[in-house]
Amino acid sequence: MRRHRNAKIIATLGPASSSPEIVRSLFDAGADVFRLNFSHGTHEDHKKRYDLIRSIEKDVGRPIGVLVDLQGPKLRLGTFGAGRVILTTGAKFGLDLAGGPGDRERVSLPHPEIFQALAPGVQLLLDDGKVRLEVESCSSDQAMTRVLVGGVLSDRKGVSVVGAVLPLSALTPKDRIDLAYGLELGADWIALSFVQRPEDVEEIRAIVAGRAGVMSKLEKPSAVEHLDAIVALSDAVMVARGDLGVEMAPEQVPPVQRQIVRACRHAGKPSIVATQMLESMIEVPTPTRAEASDVASAIYHGADAVMLSAESASGKFPLEAVTMMDRIIRAAENDRGYYRPMSDAARPAPAATIPDAICASMRLATDLMPIAAVVTYTMSGSSSLRASRERPATSILSMAASAGTARRLTLAWGIHSIEVPAISTVDEMSTFACETALKEGFARKGDTIVVAAGTPVGVAGTTNVLKILSV
Repeated sequence: MRRHRNAKIIATLGPASSSPEIVRSLFDAGADVFRLNFSHGTHEDHKKRYDLIRSIEKDVGRPIGVLVDLQGPKLRLGTFGAGRVILTTGAKFGLDLAGGPGDRERVSLPHPEIFQALAPGVQLLLDDGKVRLEVESCSSDQAMTRVLVGGVLSDRKGVSVVGAVLPLSALTPKDRIDLAYGLELGADWIALSFVQRPEDVEEIRAIVAGRAGVMSKLEKPSAVEHLDAIVALSDAVMVARGDLGVEMAPEQVPPVQRQIVRACRHAGKPSIVATQMLESMIEVPTPTRAEASDVASAIYHGADAVMLSAESASGKFPLEAVTMMDRIIRAAENDRGYYRPMSDAARPAPAATIPDAICASMRLATDLMPIAAVVTYTMSGSSSLRASRERPATSILSMAASAGTARRLTLAWGIHSIEVPAISTVDEMSTFACETALKEGFARKGDTIVVAAGTPVGVAGTTNVLKILSV
């Protein structure tokens, strides 16, 4: 089942998309990876969805990626005696560790780590930025603030701290339990929320230990300040624009999104643009024109994947949302002005290594000749990801030596990933490449394909062979 597009679609499963019929229809409509959001639902819920995905995978004979998204630390206010208060702009408002019900003058903020990071001038955004406070004085257990933007505030609303790095791990006790369970299930990707610094990624990498790909969600301005280091430590990066847009001025989010996508392209790591992409389709069956343009912009900038959240998890039109996203991607990629700017933008100069020389030559071959497909044989996925980074002018047929590698590559631009039996020689690989290109519909007899692989065969990270073959 070949997708006639290069960028991939991640669809979140939830209450609106848990039946076998709906999940299968989402896959048929274009979902390449399914996201299990551990901020909601029980382990039992997620296991049922995971088993359903694997059942569909077996039925269609195509690898399907599964992304487990950890909740991360959720910083919230305490409660109010009346359930809600109205804060007036310019008024004083206190935050403390004292507990008990709050009122118009103060409320509990049960997070000691926040007080450790506060200083005069630091701003606090409450309820997704609807209420904004500025710290005037603080200590280890309380802070007095001035209300910059007033409004209604109710129990347990979220808190974001602007301009400070909080001394807490991105992995909460709940996340550690969820992470262990997600790995036990067999997740292909683990998404780490609330990444602030490279050390957060190092921490989860040590736990995952290669059992899944590690995806860093960039939703804090402090993470953008360490962008290159975080990208280097990650296997993929998500631009989580919802929370990023709370702590950052709206006009800053688009250039930051492009900056992240370009950094990932340069490093050869998949990038995902997420949050509010087709938000109106939660309630109505068609997107706004602005939303359609937003998805297309991510494609023009070279993102590997775009993601649906509530649109497919809890919205009224999950199938229509996936179908629309597929249509928008294909329309953008079929634009005659799409390929060259996207392909050339952020393409790194090849390093002085054999794998980079092979993949650069592969891309040049697709520019010079009518190549039907690029075929890679890969153990770890590195050969296929290098080919994807080059953005060749044809599809990439990735023959993976394991189901895990094939599933993980479903996230990357241009890669049609399949699991193949063990191959022991380059000649055997060439024969199998031609047969597979025919079988999967990428080539016809007489067409030309390019094969990139490594020898000795079966050793990860040894891309050193380029063959141009007639099918």
